Amino acid sequence: ISACLAACVCEPVLASPGGGGFAMIRTGSDEVSVIDFFARTPRHVSPGAIDYKEIHADFGPATQKFHIGAASSATPGFVQGIFTLHNKFGRLPISDLFTSAIQYAKHGFELTPFQHFLQQVVSPILTATASAREIFAPDGKLLAVGDHFKNPELADFLKQMAKKGPAAFLQGPVHDEIIRAQADGGHLRDSDFANYHIAERSSLDVDLPGARIHLNPPPSAGGAMIACALEILKDDSPAAIADSLAKINQLRTDCNGNIAEMLKTSGPAAYRGTTQISVVDNDGNACSLTLSNGEGNGTIVKHGGFMLNNMLGEADINPHGRAGWPTDTRMSSMMCPTIIDMDDGSIWALGSGGSNRIRSVILQMVINLVIKKDTPQQAIERPRLHVEGSHLDFEDHFPANIRKQLTKAFSDHKAWPDQNLFFGGCHIAGKSAGILQGIGDPRREGVFMSI
Repeated sequence: ISACLAACVCEPVLASPGGGGFAMIRTGSDEVSVIDFFARTPRHVSPGAIDYKEIHADFGPATQKFHIGAASSATPGFVQGIFTLHNKFGRLPISDLFTSAIQYAKHGFELTPFQHFLQQVVSPILTATASAREIFAPDGKLLAVGDHFKNPELADFLKQMAKKGPAAFLQGPVHDEIIRAQADGGHLRDSDFANYHIAERSSLDVDLPGARIHLNPPPSAGGAMIACALEILKDDSPAAIADSLAKINQLRTDCNGNIAEMLKTSGPAAYRGTTQISVVDNDGNACSLTLSNGEGNGTIVKHGGFMLNNMLGEADINPHGRAGWPTDTRMSSMMCPTIIDMDDGSIWALGSGGSNRIRSVILQMVINLVIKKDTPQQAIERPRLHVEGSHLDFEDHFPANIRKQLTKAFSDHKAWPDQNLFFGGCHIAGKSAGILQGIGDPRREGVFMSI
């Protein structure tokens, strides 16, 4: 919880009180549950929701189109999710968990190269409005590596959350400002916040030789697609992995097979930027938690210091534009926080950002950890691939014979010369042979700590 709150300060592009996420929890008694606090579509389509603008995020080798503005925001669940997690599983006083985030926001920190890169990628969002520029580009350009970044307005709001709980978000000046801004061009109203609820679900479990894999269940799509890919996987070779990914793409499109049954309840799929936090302790408790704010809707909430999400701002989710989504529906997602219970007693908590590449990342990590018996570092260091339709993307570090197999099977392909954020950031924490261990993915400037 403390890491989630700190992420809202230190990577506000991806995590925010205006977003949502999923947490998979394993208790020492081997019980596993999923807390869904992801976004929900507004209850009504407002004819006055006209604040919907197109921008392009530049990842260097690739660009991605998004939409921002008030009409791109769905009902957020982050705040209720954080307090639900604390009420069900927390042991420390909630106020203690806000301390680090408040200090970072109040006193600031030096921007790292990765944070600067990420802000450059979505600079059209961070400079879209005067309120955003005031925080992210106070002198007319984005802050540079090593510059001091702080957000005192967010620090004040976090203090209010620590004292008042969800009421600081659902009532009072911050809530009033959200509703006022939405009335000027968005869909959200008081009833959307009043009727939002946290959902608790059982994990979607897959048994492999030597392990049980706990995945995020529907209405999210990622876990179901990974489960299907594991079911049809021929072997653990890169060519077989690419083939299974291609096949689940077809199954998802054609609505055939088991995956279609699992996805019938799914809403529109959200392919978004994410923050991953993985934690395991000596008692066998584990949490894999994935957050997203999309990339933010471009406007800072007055008195709050954060952006609402832009979950409705992706063409893959909303092919009909700013008003083509089903109302009052829990949104689907590729996000797939995952926990692996090994027969030898090892426990791994993992998850990844990476938008629609998440299914590929988690599938490969499960194969690496369970079938190949990799250490976390070995699993992370292996080159990755992703198949979308009939197109293959891959990190160009496979042996020559494997590379030849892949490019022969996929004439439409792109070789990425280096490890890249495009292929996600899978952070792994675990306990194996009585030792706490793990790794943060360097593609995402991840960090592992043992305390």
